[in-house]
Amino acid sequence: MAKWGQGDPRWIVEERADATNVNNWHWTERDATSWSKRKLKEVLEGLVVEGEAGRCEIGDLKHVEGEASCNSRKGKLIFFYEWNLRLSWKGTVKESGEKHKGSVEIPNLSEENEVDDTEINVSKKKGEGDVLKELMRTEGTTKVREALRDYLKALKTEFTLGMILPTKAPVGQEVATERNPTGSTVQDSVTAQSLDMVGVKIPTVRIYMREVFNSPADELYSIFTKKELVQKFSKCPAVIEAEKGGKLQMFEGCVSGEYTELVPSQRIVLKWRCRSWPDEHYATVALNFQDLAAQSELELECKGVPVSQEESTRQCWKKQYFEEIHILLQQSKDNME
Repeated sequence: MAKWGQGDPRWIVEERADATNVNNWHWTERDATSWSKRKLKEVLEGLVVEGEAGRCEIGDLKHVEGEASCNSRKGKLIFFYEWNLRLSWKGTVKESGEKHKGSVEIPNLSEENEVDDTEINVSKKKGEGDVLKELMRTEGTTKVREALRDYLKALKTEFTLGMILPTKAPVGQEVATERNPTGSTVQDSVTAQSLDMVGVKIPTVRIYMREVFNSPADELYSIFTKKELVQKFSKCPAVIEAEKGGKLQMFEGCVSGEYTELVPSQRIVLKWRCRSWPDEHYATVALNFQDLAAQSELELECKGVPVSQEESTRQCWKKQYFEEIHILLQQSKDNME
C-alpha cells in the first residue's frame, strides 16, 4: 500500500481547484454537432469560383446529416465527425451569359479520411453549360476542400477552447517561454515569471500581445463594447453589457466574464474566463487602445491564465478576436467604397 500522499497522481484530487478530472485522465465528451452545422454553413456558403469558362457561386447548404464530438482522455483530444453534405451552386457562362445551376455532394466527410481523399461529387441540371460543371469539378472542388479544412481547424481550436483542464505543476516552477513576434503587426510573447498560485493551487501565466488595426481607436473600442459589432465578428449571439459590473458572454458561452473598467476609446478591463476552466477562476484582461494616425494599436495583457490553457487562450485571442476583427473592418471599408 502506498504511503499517504504517494499514490498514483491520477487519483489525487486535493491538488485541483475543482477536484474533478485530475490530470485530465478521465474521459470527457462535448457534442459539437450544432456548432459544426453553423460552422459548415459559414465556411461553405458564398464560396466564389471563377475561371476562363465563367463564374460560379456556392449557395445554400441544402442537406446536413451527421454528427461531431470532441473527447478528452489522458490529456489528449480525440475527434469524431461524420457528415453527409449537399450544397447548391449557380453560375454564368462567360461567353454566352447563360446561367446554370447544380449541386455539390460530399457523402462522407469523416475522421477516417483525409480531406484530400474525401469524395466530392459535382452535378448540373439538364441542358448546356458543361463548362461550368467542369469549372466546379476542378476549381470548385479545390475551394470546397479548403473550406472543409477551415472547418476542421476551427473544430480543433475554436470549439475545444478550455477542454484540457489545468493540472498540478510544482510550486516555484518557472514558466520562462519567450516568443518572437509572429508578424509585422503582431508581437506575441509571454513574460518569464514564477507561477502565480490563484485560488486553490492553480498555476497561471501572463499573456501579452499587441496588434495594429486599420481603424481609429474609438472605432476599435466600439467593436469590443457594442453588442451588434461583437456579434458580427464573433458570428454568434452575445451578451454585452458594456458598463462597470456588466456581463459578457460570447462564443455560445465558451467565454464569459464581466466588465470592470471602461475608459472610452482608451481602455477596457475584464474578468474573463473559459467555460471549462475551474469553477469561479477568472483571468484579468486589460485592453489598451492607442491611436496611430489612421490606425490604432491594441495592447492586450491577460493575467491569471491556467498554465495548460496558455496556447489555446493565445489562439482564441489571435484567431477568434484579432483575425475576425480584421475581416470585419475590411468588410466595412469595402461596403463604404
